[in-house]
Amino acid sequence: MPASADTVVPPLKRLWRYASGYRKRIILASTWSFLNKAVDIAPPFLIGMAIDVVVNGSDSLLGQFGIEDQRSQIVVIAVLSGIIWGLESLFEYLLGVEWRNLAQSIQHDLRIDTYEHIQDLDLGFFEDRSTGDLMAVLNDDVNQLERFLDVGANEVIQLLTTVTLIGASFFIIAPSVAWLAFLPIPIILWGSLLFQKKIEPRYAKVREEAASINSQLSNNLGGMSTIKAFTAEDREVARIEEESRRYQAANQAAIKLSSAFTPLIRVAILFGFTAMLVWGGYLALEGSLNVGLYSVMVFLTQRLLWPLTRLGQTVDLYQRAMASTNRILDVLDTEPVILDGDDTLTADEGSGSIVFDSVTFSYEEGFPVLSDIDVEIEASNTTAFVGSTGSGKTTIIKLLLRFYDPDSGAISVGGRDIRKVTQQSLRDQIALVSQDVFLFHGTVAQNIAYGVASASTEDIEKAAMAAEAHDFILELPNGYDTIVGERGQKLSGGQRQRLSIARALLTDSPILILDEATSAVDNETEAAIQRSLARISHNRTTVVIAHRLSTIRNADRIYVVDAGQVVEFGTHDELLANRGPYAALWAVQTGEVAPTA
Repeated sequence: MPASADTVVPPLKRLWRYASGYRKRIILASTWSFLNKAVDIAPPFLIGMAIDVVVNGSDSLLGQFGIEDQRSQIVVIAVLSGIIWGLESLFEYLLGVEWRNLAQSIQHDLRIDTYEHIQDLDLGFFEDRSTGDLMAVLNDDVNQLERFLDVGANEVIQLLTTVTLIGASFFIIAPSVAWLAFLPIPIILWGSLLFQKKIEPRYAKVREEAASINSQLSNNLGGMSTIKAFTAEDREVARIEEESRRYQAANQAAIKLSSAFTPLIRVAILFGFTAMLVWGGYLALEGSLNVGLYSVMVFLTQRLLWPLTRLGQTVDLYQRAMASTNRILDVLDTEPVILDGDDTLTADEGSGSIVFDSVTFSYEEGFPVLSDIDVEIEASNTTAFVGSTGSGKTTIIKLLLRFYDPDSGAISVGGRDIRKVTQQSLRDQIALVSQDVFLFHGTVAQNIAYGVASASTEDIEKAAMAAEAHDFILELPNGYDTIVGERGQKLSGGQRQRLSIARALLTDSPILILDEATSAVDNETEAAIQRSLARISHNRTTVVIAHRLSTIRNADRIYVVDAGQVVEFGTHDELLANRGPYAALWAVQTGEVAPTA
């Protein structure tokens, strides 16, 4: 879970911490925004100067600088206008390029950092978070932040620049009436803070509902064959419609509030503008305020107050981005439970024996899955684990791969406690063939070479031959270049399993784990897989999880697991002679009666 200290830190501050490497670029982009707005408010001064020239002639401001001819004064104003407009266009270009590139850079790095961090988290994290929810964080939330940096950050800086520079100009030009223009600002700021407080939980709800609908869509798209098989299309449409309506309702609640903000701001702005127009006009008529300065103040009042009408949109964009920022940084602040050791497990150590010493483990406290397990898997031998579903066999494999740590006891490989070595060096010594084969969308060759990206075509084909996959691969439309589809859906279960075995063999790891590798294949395919396994397990430490006892009858040692405990172990013949749980399982599967002890 995120660190408790960060739960009370404002999201903008958390983002500023994360973006420490970008601060120079943020300052540069902010500088362009400031300069752009600074020259943007100059035209009202030029208009005032032009009126001053027409009304006062040689007594105008420019006249006091020695330019007495009115036509020359007009030319000077025209030249100044050209310079100011040119600078405004230049700064507009620079701020656009800098903010947009900055937004793209932060978006890219934040997505990669978040994905990389997610990969480093243990499996327990993924059991609590749906795939769709994490997809929403990596895509929707990161994109939402990018939109704010692309547009909203510049608007915030320019708004602050406008208030600061125009406010200073007012109090320099006519301090007696400057306060009129600022009358609405406290009301606007108070309204903005109230709006922010009210809208923040609504946008948090929007992001939650977006994650929920993403999760449901991800589940449905991944299970489309099941939906079709059970003719559940209408039911799933109704489910997605319900999720979408909740997302729509959350957005409507936010829209209802955000839409009311700008009209209320306009009313406050109208009051300030009208007050300046009337009061300043009276002073100009009385001669106590220069006509040119009066026109400058009228235009500046409009420049000061009108951008505040976009304040609601800016705050709206900001709150959406901050809701997303919190979700992203909450993931980044999640600490892994499984921590790396400092040492490296070598290949020689990986070739040694594997020992489970009094291992107890539970996924949920108080509900142990394994209880005081003592197991020795001898080097270069084949060791099998059998037992009923839910007995804890696969959990043993997960602990060996260090997807989880035991509650008590220790696991060692080659005499090294696996908690004291890096997870990468441990898993480099292990090749896994899982019951649930996962193939990536790509070619057959790419999937076989997934564990060894630099593998040559010859190495890939040798691994396929060893797994008895080469012949069926050549029969595919494009051979090794055939696209297997998402999760390998274009291949049969047996074909996927043999590619998985080839992928494991290519790594040439000293430990091979087969988790129900033949459970979902036909007898002919099983026989082919068994032939390949008999060859590849030679001089390799092989761990087999099996339901079909016929597949492990030649194992050097078989452990029978029941209710999280090892109830007996030995060779196939020894266990049959014991007439215990293994013999009973054998009789159920084959109909053969165990020999008398």
